[in-house]
Amino acid sequence: MRVSTPHLGNLHLTLEDLFRRLGCEYVKPPPTSTKTLQLGAKHSPEFACLPLKINVGNFIEALELGADTLIMAGGHGPCRFGYYGIVEERILRDLGYDFEFLMLEPFGDGKRAFYRTFAAISPGLTVRKLWKILKVSFSKGRAYDRLSKRSLQVRAYEANQGDTNRALKAAEELLLLADSPEEIEAAEVEALGLIEAVQQDPERDVLKVGIVGEFYLLLEPFSNFGIEEVLGNMGVYLERTVWVTDWIAPNRNNYIYGYPKKLVKQKAAPYLDQNVGGEGQETIGGIVLFAERGFDGIIQLLPFGCMPENIATSIIPKVQRDHDIPVLTLAFDEQSGRAGMITRVEAFYDLLRARRGSRAAIA
Repeated sequence: MRVSTPHLGNLHLTLEDLFRRLGCEYVKPPPTSTKTLQLGAKHSPEFACLPLKINVGNFIEALELGADTLIMAGGHGPCRFGYYGIVEERILRDLGYDFEFLMLEPFGDGKRAFYRTFAAISPGLTVRKLWKILKVSFSKGRAYDRLSKRSLQVRAYEANQGDTNRALKAAEELLLLADSPEEIEAAEVEALGLIEAVQQDPERDVLKVGIVGEFYLLLEPFSNFGIEEVLGNMGVYLERTVWVTDWIAPNRNNYIYGYPKKLVKQKAAPYLDQNVGGEGQETIGGIVLFAERGFDGIIQLLPFGCMPENIATSIIPKVQRDHDIPVLTLAFDEQSGRAGMITRVEAFYDLLRARRGSRAAIA
């Protein structure tokens, strides 16, 4: 059985480990590219979300590499994400591909259904063995996220542009070799050391920006034109509200982000007190938390037409006024261009820099 999934940030690193432990061959799609997007957009509904189109492109490229089993995460609630798997399977079958399609529904929707998806690709797998494997692979995923989070912060201070990227790549390769829980723990310490060893300028006056929005746009660099690296190279300290292992963890304690979902919802409640799907509530709550922590500005990322984020967008002006914090909203589809994104980000950077300067002059 040759299994594949769509790309989502650094998730493929964890999946390589997971499928190896399950005894499956993992067919990693080629890195998401313009070709991937063009393939997906060509065969997807015009008004489908950008993530669905990229997913379809990832699947087509994986099938062309010999994948025979495709796995897609499921979902529920108002967000259209819950329909992705159904639509993607129909598109691929209409194109004439022969494959087995498995939906991995959220753990909270039923433990048995969750287990059956894995049992289908790993015959003889017991529940006990599955949980043991998931625990180890998930711990490695947490480590990858902690490395990525630290790199966002260090990049703003790096003395030589590109050093953080090189250190992160070396750190991920080091962690990739770890197998047992003890090896993973030791490798993470050594890997974090590589990132901390990047030469930094601690006296640099950096802006602090929080990134909020729809999970796919936050996690998949291709979809947002590598905005985190662009901002980091401008000397901007970054934090974001969504991380791969926080997003897939059933407890939603947000260990990587640092603020549990319950608290985020409490912060959002005065403006949005009900679930509107996706990360709508988390976007509002995240803005409030960043503002309370003294961040200079916020960038919201969303796919064009994303209903939950559009609801959040309509509420953001009120949050901005109440908390006196600028917010830049960027929507992406297959027609978006990197140059346009950079122009808007540079203008936002200049605004934040001028705003800080004027405040300092008044003080």
